[in-house]
Amino acid sequence: MAFEDLSDSTDVAVAVAATAVVLSPPVRRLLRRGAAYGLAGVLVAGDAITSFGRGAARGARQAAEAANIGDGTAAEAAEPAVLEATT
Repeated sequence: MAFEDLSDSTDVAVAVAATAVVLSPPVRRLLRRGAAYGLAGVLVAGDAITSFGRGAARGARQAAEAANIGDGTAAEAAEPAVLEATT
């Protein structure tokens, strides 16, 4: 029996063992739970990024409007945006 024959059977044994582990109910349960938590994390992060972007755009719009007024009320006009962003 040549060394190649032994390595081929070892490869097959490793593949069979890996398949058995992956197909076992506890491992499948763990993979499903990980996928669910991972997807939930991605959705929460997407919501946070979207919310931050909307808040930044709103603040920029309010600052631009206040700058267009030109009568020194820029700080007063920006206050609601600052208060809203901190809450």
